Amino acid sequence: MNKNDIFEMTCTSLGSNMEGICHYDGLVVFVPGMLPGETSSVRVVKTQSNYAFGILDAMPDPPSEVRIQPDCSAYPKCGGCSARHMSYETSLLYKQNQVKNCFHSIGHIDIDIPPVLSMEDPYHYRNKSSFPLGGTKEDPVLGFYAPRSHRIIPVASCTNAMVPTDEICHAFLSWMKAHRLSSYNEETLTGLLRHLIIRVNRQHESMVTVVARKANVPFLKDLSQKLIPLGVRTLVLNVNPEATNVILGSEYLPVYGEGFLHDQILGLDFELSPASFFQVNVSQTEKLYSLALQFADLTPSQTAFDVYCGTGTISLLLARQCRQVIGIEVVPQAVENAKKNASANQITNAQFYTGTAESMLPKLVSATRADVIVVDPPRKGLDASVIQTIADVSPDRVVYVSCNPATLARDAALFLTHGFHIEKVQPVDMFCWTSDVETVCCLRR
Repeated sequence: MNKNDIFEMTCTSLGSNMEGICHYDGLVVFVPGMLPGETSSVRVVKTQSNYAFGILDAMPDPPSEVRIQPDCSAYPKCGGCSARHMSYETSLLYKQNQVKNCFHSIGHIDIDIPPVLSMEDPYHYRNKSSFPLGGTKEDPVLGFYAPRSHRIIPVASCTNAMVPTDEICHAFLSWMKAHRLSSYNEETLTGLLRHLIIRVNRQHESMVTVVARKANVPFLKDLSQKLIPLGVRTLVLNVNPEATNVILGSEYLPVYGEGFLHDQILGLDFELSPASFFQVNVSQTEKLYSLALQFADLTPSQTAFDVYCGTGTISLLLARQCRQVIGIEVVPQAVENAKKNASANQITNAQFYTGTAESMLPKLVSATRADVIVVDPPRKGLDASVIQTIADVSPDRVVYVSCNPATLARDAALFLTHGFHIEKVQPVDMFCWTSDVETVCCLRR
């Protein structure tokens, strides 16, 4: 099998990014856009010793009964979605199977996984969108990077982004074109404007951050006048002069408005700055966090620890159900934000500490027993040392909020060796039309 060879192949299953998996001449061939049961001509684009990558050379005939016409002109080129060619219900079944298969193949744990908690209307859910800028002064563009590249795929309208993101993008490009403002070029390190970041709250009020290479961006007053009628409450200029892939620089200059936006989760108010972390799908986040609260099953006399607490979102929700919550986070700025959020919501029984779980947990539990420990780690999951520390602390329950079923399964298996058992698991669809799935797992000693 060589590059550009064309073979007829049949898809048997879906891979980790919802790409079709075919088998040909002893090789596994990954083909984006194919669905199980479909047969089609596949052009080989890359080969390795025991697998290969291909692309559809022709549409499958007949198509799968779950295949649909993608409703986005940029799909699949922009790389933001991986499932717009299949029905939403099919994507949910895949995610359910993905969680089950990870527990089976990685954790060697066979458990029933309930259906994924779906979104009633899986469109226009992203409250934050970051668009790299490119093109010319005569024809500026914004969009998303193509997969594994920094080539911008122009996006006229994103069906995932909350209203009025599209309108703000169109107004911004019109402003750039009218004043012949240049986009940043990563290769020559020239040009002025790098990124446009839009954050929208549930009232459809927006915060717009313009990332520029220099602080002296002209015609910002004119931009403000274009954005205010669209519900933009604040405009911020971020200055990033560095030759880096990092989007935001360290300097923030409010152009108009207060420089922040407010949003709510389950009745709690959060002040969001341009650099603040906040879940991008608030309605599904409420389902996710409600599950975490339900699994924690706290009583008014108990104490909960929230490890990897970030800006304290889960901590403050837990605090309404128990005697006290202790949050641990390694990022000092996030801890300061958590304290500020607690004060703004008049929550006095939540304390936050800066440090690692391994160093802080043993110190803190020597004074206060941990009845429940909640963890919400990054995609890499928990270090074995953190799991050992939690086991030594010996809480009644561990509530694990995961964005990666593979590392969740790995970590759950390790918890089992420390005397815990899995009480319940529930996946949630936070990122509709993608392969990502959030999962809440309750482990009881």
